[in-house]
Amino acid sequence: MKFAPFATRYLRPVVFALAFTAACLGSSAKESALNYLAAGKPDAFAILPPPPLPDSVEQAADMATVRQVAQAAGSNDVAAAYSEKKFSVFNFTPAVGTYFVEASLPKTAAFFEKVQADAATVTDLGKDSFKRPRPYVTDPSLANGKLEKSFSYPSGHSTESMVLALVLADLVPDKHDDIIAHARQMGWHRIQIARHYPTDIYAGRVLALAIVKQFKKSDQFEADFNAAKAEIAAAQTAAKN
Repeated sequence: MKFAPFATRYLRPVVFALAFTAACLGSSAKESALNYLAAGKPDAFAILPPPPLPDSVEQAADMATVRQVAQAAGSNDVAAAYSEKKFSVFNFTPAVGTYFVEASLPKTAAFFEKVQADAATVTDLGKDSFKRPRPYVTDPSLANGKLEKSFSYPSGHSTESMVLALVLADLVPDKHDDIIAHARQMGWHRIQIARHYPTDIYAGRVLALAIVKQFKKSDQFEADFNAAKAEIAAAQTAAKN
């Protein structure tokens, strides 16, 4: 018992340092797997404003919107939201056309898997930096279905779906508006099942723009983009014949 004060005083900083080091190593491991982005570019923590402060008027308004939207959500939107727990670029087939299917577009599928993985990494690092609790953590009455354990800000679904949409819209420009609208709806679905706040969704859209901007600085991204473009063009031609 005599050593307790000593341990508390001197070991606590050591424990904190070890935890911080582990977090940094985890971030480095995630960033080492990036396909088209350089580590730290973009940095969600540097780009995005912080989420509303706990117990602030802004937070209360954000939460009030979650409750209102979730309570008003129709069964079709709720079902769609649950179906999008896992998603890929081929969730956009209704917006693009029936020819846009994975079996016919292997290069495109592989390209967008890398695109989405990079977007997820950047978003996860941002979540771990901001550490915003999800709405159902703050208000357990909002809990429903299988709940995520990750943080809330920015929204991964909003970021990833918008990244996919922005890149896909460049590949299929005649469907631009439909593709972007589909991504926006996917983000909004997350509020309808109380997984995110509106500000999480908006932050994801901003982050998506920054991610795609960085993608376009990568020579490998450009090469894979062009390969996907040629493959999609061939699929479009085949669908017309």
